[in-house]
Amino acid sequence: MPSTRRAEARAEAEQEVRALADDRVEADYFDWARWALPKQLPPPGDWTTWLLLGGRGSGKTRAGAEWVRRLARERVSPIALVGETMTEALDIMVRGQSGIMAVHPDHERPILKGRNRLVWPNGSEAAILTASDPERFRGPQFAAAWCDEIGKWPRGEDAWDMLQFGLRLGERPRQMATTTPRATRLIRRLLADEHAAVVRMSTEENRAQLAPNFLEAVVARYRGTVLGRQELDGELIEDRPDALWQRDMFRPAQGGADGRIVVAVDPPVTGTARSDACGIVVAGRQGEGAVVLEDATIRQVRPMTWARRAVAAFHAHQADAIVAEVNQGGDLVTQMIHQAGPEVPVLAVRANRGKWVRAEPVAALYGRGLVAHKEGLTALEDELCAFGPDGKAEGHSPDRVDALVWALTELVLNDMRPRVRGL
Repeated sequence: MPSTRRAEARAEAEQEVRALADDRVEADYFDWARWALPKQLPPPGDWTTWLLLGGRGSGKTRAGAEWVRRLARERVSPIALVGETMTEALDIMVRGQSGIMAVHPDHERPILKGRNRLVWPNGSEAAILTASDPERFRGPQFAAAWCDEIGKWPRGEDAWDMLQFGLRLGERPRQMATTTPRATRLIRRLLADEHAAVVRMSTEENRAQLAPNFLEAVVARYRGTVLGRQELDGELIEDRPDALWQRDMFRPAQGGADGRIVVAVDPPVTGTARSDACGIVVAGRQGEGAVVLEDATIRQVRPMTWARRAVAAFHAHQADAIVAEVNQGGDLVTQMIHQAGPEVPVLAVRANRGKWVRAEPVAALYGRGLVAHKEGLTALEDELCAFGPDGKAEGHSPDRVDALVWALTELVLNDMRPRVRGL
């Protein structure tokens, strides 16, 4: 449509709106069925779980908030509202621009009582919960649930399972899960669930509600990339065939370390705003293999900041030493750590071979089932699975991978061969 015709059509529409009474305008504005995309409405069928996989800005949060509004109007109560953290649940699901408060007209809007309870004028209620503490699900009972960004939940399966035990009120308990897709165990499990209705939305489908500069600057930049396929197209990205690590290699940890514990550090090359992250990974010996205890990686350009972070991890895990790569910083790396913790033993290591070659024997440990992961290592696992033969992960320096390789080399591989300080 030529720009002149578009302007004329817009002017006519604005004139029609101005001619309407205020109550009519408000009624139309809050009439979700009038504005919703088909994929934002509950799918047909006898489903228990509505899994809405959507790209950034695709409208999945609005769909969740409107579904909760519909349930509350029908007096389906109580409802569980579960976010990754309490802050995200409140700021996004409840108070956000597309959240529950925003989709209600004044006379229907619920009241937030305390920090974790919504009450509607008709008596319907909702409890606000955090997925990071699955034990909080013990006791409460619900008739429905809206779970947001389940792909980010640090203890996804534990939280989901505990919620299922409480989803037992009413004639037909149902739940909705909205998330940008990530290849986590929980999402894979729901995709295979015969009682789940899976709906996929892309950012492009909701372009009418997005700022033009977002589409131009962000969508154009990432369109066609692996990250764009996940974050914009809502596509579940599985393992890359040429990666050293596959997701089924990650074994959940049973217990902690029973031997030495080290904190491995891969310092950034430079000290500018464009520097790589500082990879910091904590691992401990466990039987013949090892357990990865924490990913404390930090995107901070100031050397003293990452040094303090590494020393804090050393003390928190009662580690035996910090293993630090010194290829780029030399003695300065050791000096920075000793400034943050003079008493901390530092094992300086130097890379003599490429990242891929150094990582191969560590990946082989995973293949033999000798490495386990504590929960909450999603970012590390994502980077491991994105690490390619070019020595990069999605085009970036694999800082977490480097730190992990140094930690497991020190703990396990160096016990399998003559002790050397360099790979």
